[in-house]
Amino acid sequence: MTSDSARATITLDQEAAIDSAAARLSAEFAGTFGRETIERFLHASYAELAATAKVPNYLPLLTEKFARQRLRALARVDGLQADGKPTVLFLCVHNAGRSQMALGFFQHYAAEHGIAWSGGSEPGNQVSPVAIEVMAERGIDISEEYPKPWTDEVVRAADVVITMGCGDACPVFPGKRYEEWTLPDPAGWTVDGVRPVRDEIERRVLLLLEELEIPVGA
Repeated sequence: MTSDSARATITLDQEAAIDSAAARLSAEFAGTFGRETIERFLHASYAELAATAKVPNYLPLLTEKFARQRLRALARVDGLQADGKPTVLFLCVHNAGRSQMALGFFQHYAAEHGIAWSGGSEPGNQVSPVAIEVMAERGIDISEEYPKPWTDEVVRAADVVITMGCGDACPVFPGKRYEEWTLPDPAGWTVDGVRPVRDEIERRVLLLLEELEIPVGA
């Protein structure tokens, strides 16, 4: 899932950090995935994120988070994990604004009753500071999130795929519920401009939770 050239860009310190991540994930997924599979996902995830990383020092941490999400998705796809929780994937272009705000609202309101992920067709290098600010006004912290691409196993694991402007680049798999949320891309907008988009995303997330019969926990 990764090339020798991608591996060559990893420094010794980063390689050591990824090895430590492999040990943690091996313990977490013991009995589900072997060390070889976990290492493969870690290196593939590193290669995906390295292309747009703004702060390379954070790459091992983000790589571990991304690989963990992908492994959990793969476990659901393969029937190795079945908790019955509805799973929603929010997709936009840069995974820096709209989809991150939707993810933040879903996780805030659904709490442990649902699962949500996000991704972008052309991931940016950081979550929009304005999106972080307007979500903080709602008491929701998305500052630890990061732009990422979607992957096949994540899309396949989702019950509902919400797209926001990624057009033909959005992945399509049979048997899924797809819904397009027509919302302007607030990239480069001021706080005052982004607030109405945030509020509309909140309204739609609450409606989605009601449709999925997920209790609002906050």
